[in-house]
Amino acid sequence: MIKDSRWKLVWSDEFSGPKIDTSKWRFEIGNNNGWGNGEWQYYTEGKNAWIENGMLVIEARNETVKEGSKTFNYTSTRMKTEGNFSVQYGKIEARIKFPYGKGLWPAFWMLGTNIRYVGWPMCGEIDIVEFLGHDKWTAYGTLHGPGYHGNSAIGGKIRLEPPKPDFTSDFHVFGVMWDEEKIVWYVDDTVYHIVTKSAVESRGKVWVFDNEFFIILNMAVGGYWPGYPTNETKFPAKMYVDYVRVYELQSNE
Repeated sequence: MIKDSRWKLVWSDEFSGPKIDTSKWRFEIGNNNGWGNGEWQYYTEGKNAWIENGMLVIEARNETVKEGSKTFNYTSTRMKTEGNFSVQYGKIEARIKFPYGKGLWPAFWMLGTNIRYVGWPMCGEIDIVEFLGHDKWTAYGTLHGPGYHGNSAIGGKIRLEPPKPDFTSDFHVFGVMWDEEKIVWYVDDTVYHIVTKSAVESRGKVWVFDNEFFIILNMAVGGYWPGYPTNETKFPAKMYVDYVRVYELQSNE
């Protein structure tokens, strides 16, 4: 965790209650044509997520769900703060442990609250962390906006080395520090990726990260980027979230 006495906690979920706080989180349901990424999971309304020992558990399962004429062979959870909480600038972080396995794609990320009006990618997307289940040593932080999304997104990654524990064997803190001029990605106490407004605009692109964003936690199964589960992928697969915290930077005045 990047420490600075000027950071003031303004919102958090410590997952200490008996169940998921629906005043903070809403569930997205269904498959939505693979969410644009060729994903295989069907997101349920809370059946695949719960509180256990002071942590949020998101569980992907190999089970069949039918919706109309379509059949899905995996279920999982996608939960968001849209309509309940949003943030413009600050430090946004979570302490997470990921599952290992080909085709698992957990993430902690944000979308602009104006997505309903301007669509994606004009709303902006800040991927605080994405993890590909087949590579337990690497985590990714990425920025998507108009003209720099998908394969042209502005991304960075961090790769751990022993003796540090990998991302599936222990918890790590994943976060961004975001202000008017830049977004900084870090894992634990290590900064590994920075994108500045001036760098984006120097490419002739539009910086769309000056609005409020809401937070998303999810675990996809399959997709063009992570690939798809194999017979060796173990289900159920669990993503553990110890907390999500949002801080604002206070002036010294």
